[in-house]
Amino acid sequence: MSTTQTPRPTQGEVPGDKGAFAWLHALGPRGRRAFGGAFGGYALDSYDFFTLPLSMVAISAYFSLSSGQTGLLTTVTLVVSALGGILAGILADRIGRVKALMITVITYALFTVLCGFAPNYETLLVFRALQGVGFGGEWAVGAILVAEYASAKHRGRTLGGVQSAWAAGWALAVVVYTLVFHFLDPDTAWRVMFWTGALPALLVIWVRRNVEDAPHAAEVRRSSSERGSLTAVFRPGLLRTTVFATLLSTGVQGGYYTLATWVPTYLKGDRGLTVVGTGGYLAFLISGAFIGYLTGGYLTDRLGRKRNIVVFAVLSAVCILAYTNIPAGANGLVLVLGFPLGFCMSAIFSGFGSFLSELYPTAVRGTGQGFTYNTGRAVGAFFPTLVGFLADSWGVGGALVFGAVGYGIAVLALLGLPETRGRELT
Repeated sequence: MSTTQTPRPTQGEVPGDKGAFAWLHALGPRGRRAFGGAFGGYALDSYDFFTLPLSMVAISAYFSLSSGQTGLLTTVTLVVSALGGILAGILADRIGRVKALMITVITYALFTVLCGFAPNYETLLVFRALQGVGFGGEWAVGAILVAEYASAKHRGRTLGGVQSAWAAGWALAVVVYTLVFHFLDPDTAWRVMFWTGALPALLVIWVRRNVEDAPHAAEVRRSSSERGSLTAVFRPGLLRTTVFATLLSTGVQGGYYTLATWVPTYLKGDRGLTVVGTGGYLAFLISGAFIGYLTGGYLTDRLGRKRNIVVFAVLSAVCILAYTNIPAGANGLVLVLGFPLGFCMSAIFSGFGSFLSELYPTAVRGTGQGFTYNTGRAVGAFFPTLVGFLADSWGVGGALVFGAVGYGIAVLALLGLPETRGRELT
């Protein structure tokens, strides 16, 4: 199956090749609305995800959990997200990107709220797993929706913009966490954090009224007999792509979720910071992440998808080693290094939306991207659990070094994938 053809501009698009926001101008009115829906969905997806890591110390104390049990809460979310991501990808190919996007947002919002009512650890584990069903599908569906509006020249920057929503949602979660845990008792505060996960319901109303699939992509998808076929991404011609793209996703997300899950605990436990202090340190990390997403989006268009990933995989591994080996008492250095750590581990993701979209034809783009990204997320999810078990003997800081292994796996996976910069979508 070919993945190249002469580009067909979407109705309503206005070409724009000049200026820092040329990528946004080139989307056209409908494309910009699609960008808004995908950005909002991913930001709130991030917000709902981080309600757990930020509340982890309180939850662990409330239910008297071991480090391994605590890490399992994140792992089960990410493992089940593989199933959710695959299902959402298939739905996106069969019923359309926008409808699938709304389903994923409603799912992760509902079960995040229910987590706040969990009477015991086992119930919380089940609700968090079901939250993963929606969590797993949102990014892949939103990224494809926007990719099919974006021009080949600006696709990396456009999808980098969508990726930056993750930092925005993370920042919002930290602000709410700081306020909630400052004014409420920890035993109540962690429940309130989950209840605020109802916010995405407002986004669904807006998306339903304002966002639609890219017309040409929708036409191609509807006319294909293979749309939403999981077996199609394992056929000759796409099998190699699917295997190595999954391995790439495993490495990058294994490294990322190790940090996202355990850094708050590391700051409070190993570094002895207060709730407010932890929020301040995370602000540097998140600021670096936001700028990293935007910079990585620009560089993935300039350097190419593969080179961008290699550069930031190496830099992320170096930053992890530096961040976790800072001498005791040098918390000022922890603050300073948080910015480049957030920058590098986020910039590597900026090319994912464009890269995975360009690897698959329209009829199975949702299926291929949903499978590779979320299967990689599920396998990579075992990294946080491993860190949790190692933390009992190595300490959280020492165990975090294991995250650097994931970035090495990602670099090796690129050997089996083509460069797709400038490729038009079919």
